[in-house]
Formats: sequence, structure tokens, C-alpha cells
Amino acid sequence: MEKMNRGVVTALSSIGIAQALKVLTHKRLTGNWDIKQVVTTGGMPSSHSAGVSALATYIAANKGSRHTETAMATIFGMIVMYDAQGIRRHTGEIAQLVNDLEDKFADLSGEFPSFEFVARNKELKELLGHQPLEVLGGAVLGGVLGFLSARYENRRK
Repeated sequence: MEKMNRGVVTALSSIGIAQALKVLTHKRLTGNWDIKQVVTTGGMPSSHSAGVSALATYIAANKGSRHTETAMATIFGMIVMYDAQGIRRHTGEIAQLVNDLEDKFADLSGEFPSFEFVARNKELKELLGHQPLEVLGGAVLGGVLGFLSARYENRRK
């Protein structure tokens, strides 16, 4: 049986560790334990950033910074991290505004019986993206894990 690609294992492990850390950071911020944080988007640290940073660092440590694979993983990672703190975060902010607007319409419809308003059963998900610090936290976590994985693998050779 062939061994699984260590770069893939490193990246997926980094994602899993980042997701697990969200439980701890949520507890620190709110004072409440919430195991559901393991499967949420957004929050600290960014698992997207951790995964792509771990992969890019792992490849760079094994192939060198001038290798094409390192360049590809780095550019891919930059796009993912930009998206996480840019477009996805703004989408979450828009969802928050829409949810607030719907709440205001619901209040308004109570004052005007002729105004027919049907509320949705479910609000839009607001925590979609990351603040820049959350992206940085994931990138640092992934970079460290990618470097450690490469060092461990190279020590075993």
C-alpha cells in the first residue's frame, strides 16, 4: 500500500487543528464552550489560511523557495487568504445587514397591519469570512506546522 502524500496530510492536519482551536478561542472570547465551533466558518484562527500556509511552507522546506511547486502553492495560498478576509468577510457583513433589515421590517409590520411581511424561518449566515488578524493567525499556525512536518520527514530520510 502506498503512503499518502505528506503535503496533503500536513495541510489537512493544519485545517483540523485550526478548526479545533476555534473551540478554545470561542471559549476565551465568550466564556462558553461550544463544540460546534469545530465545523464553523470564520473565527480564529482561519483554517483556510492554516491549510494553504502549511502546504506552501512544507513544499518550500522540501523543494526550495525557487521551485515551481512552491510558487504555485504560495500564489494559491495568497488568493485563498485574500478571499477569506476580503470577499467572504464582506459577504458576511452584508448578510448581517440583511438580517437586521429583516428584523426592522418585522417590527414595522406589527405597527401596520395592512403591510404584509413574511419572515424567513432562517437568518442568513453572518460569520463567513475572517478579520485580517484571524487570517494571520491561521497563516502562522500553518507555516509552523508545515515547517515542522518537513523537518520531521527530512529527519527520517
